Amino acid sequence: MKTAHDIILKPVITEASMQGIANKKYTFKVAKDANKIEIAKAVAELFGVKVAKVNTMNVNGRYRRQGMHAGYTADWKKAIVTLTEDSKTIEFFDSMM
Repeated sequence: MKTAHDIILKPVITEASMQGIANKKYTFKVAKDANKIEIAKAVAELFGVKVAKVNTMNVNGRYRRQGMHAGYTADWKKAIVTLTEDSKTIEFFDSMM
């Protein structure tokens, strides 16, 4: 069985993801084989919050070049987690604002 740390790999810190924090929407890079139920349980366990909804999407790798060598970066999975209205915020993201 996977632990919560195996499912939630890292937070996604971008300008667009930071705008969602006002609506209690947090973005994470997650394991490719994780489903929405596993992601919701992992976020609740790691941060002690109540999860209302999870949206996931598969992100294709981008084409990159280094001199004459070229290739694609790895594909990954992104999850946008929405918390309930009465849930507390995630403290890690509060320090980013």
